Amino acid sequence: MIRTDPETPDLFITPVEEVFIRNHLGPAPRLDRDTWTLTVEGAVERPLRLDFPALLDLPQTRFTAVHECFGSPLRPHVPTRAVTNVEWAGAPLAAVLALAGPRPEARHVWLEGADRGDFAGESGLTYLKDLPLDQAGAEVVLAHSMNGEPLRPDHGYPVRAVAPRMFGTNSVKWLTRIVLAAERPDHLFTTRLYTRVPPGGGEARPVREKDVGSKLLTPRDGGSVPAGACELEGYAWSATEVTAVEIAVDDADWQPAELERRGPHPSWQRFRLRCDLAPGPHRVRCRATDSAGRVQPLTGDRNAVHEIGILAE
Repeated sequence: MIRTDPETPDLFITPVEEVFIRNHLGPAPRLDRDTWTLTVEGAVERPLRLDFPALLDLPQTRFTAVHECFGSPLRPHVPTRAVTNVEWAGAPLAAVLALAGPRPEARHVWLEGADRGDFAGESGLTYLKDLPLDQAGAEVVLAHSMNGEPLRPDHGYPVRAVAPRMFGTNSVKWLTRIVLAAERPDHLFTTRLYTRVPPGGGEARPVREKDVGSKLLTPRDGGSVPAGACELEGYAWSATEVTAVEIAVDDADWQPAELERRGPHPSWQRFRLRCDLAPGPHRVRCRATDSAGRVQPLTGDRNAVHEIGILAE
């Protein structure tokens, strides 16, 4: 199931109603918070079964982070730009792992949701993702709240994993099972889909950390604006901080935009540039650079520069 989020350039936090929804395995499971449990098993000293009150008794954290869909795993190079900025609250996975006690051979964390179904010719699937234990323990949160309210059914109620610096595919919804293991699981959504070859070639790697990206939101694509002074605005994001955004109008040179700092959370960053537009149609593009030195490609990949067309009247 796919829904596309409306664009709300004036809002730093995306309203829940406008957060995109992506489901691979059919309708969203309808779980009851009163009967929900989370099992923690595998290479642990103390297997666990936590209910919702037990999760709330753990230390809690609240943070704002970009939530971005990688796009179709069957078309991994096609730009999608389904991206929002959300406030999450929940218990750090590290607190759950401390209760369970990973054994020395544990190297990977498997996260499994309650959704079941068929995808890409395979039947009877569960939604399963895996992460390195050290990375999952440092970053993942078991979230029960979005924008100050309980998760809604389509967003993973009652509990989902949230990996703030990673694509949404790693933030497993309707979380019911965690397995610690020495090896990665061989599964459609872990080793056969959601992998890609890095720039320059080499061995395929799991889709995890977000790419550097940016999106123009004002003016809207296909819209009209008064000729003359115009303010171009949007948001940029990455797994790390974005350090620069440039904007090009028609065939003119790239111009540096004013860019807000990211702050303590992995949120998106607003950018803006004032320019003068002659009457007529215009093509506007934006590209971002992050602190790792990654730059959006002009074409050919899922995070290629965003382009809009506007008419100055």
